[in-house]
Amino acid sequence: MRRISVLCAAAGLAVTAFVAASPAQASYHLIRWQDTGLCQIWDESIPTTPWPAGYHRASATVPTFIDALAVKDTALKNGHCKW
Repeated sequence: MRRISVLCAAAGLAVTAFVAASPAQASYHLIRWQDTGLCQIWDESIPTTPWPAGYHRASATVPTFIDALAVKDTALKNGHCKW
């Protein structure tokens, strides 16, 4: 029984090391709520859609959250978003 525990622990460490070494594939875009004009950064890695459904996609996909903040800042300055 002890060998199985050691084998499971070693496999868990190997999987953890592999996941930590692989690059994250995050991507973001801006959504705009139709009723309020509020713009929000949406992480595409979230497997659900925003709720409620009264929104539309307001920007192209960008690779980092910092890029998404820059897109939101530009949209705010141009008057496309209220907040």
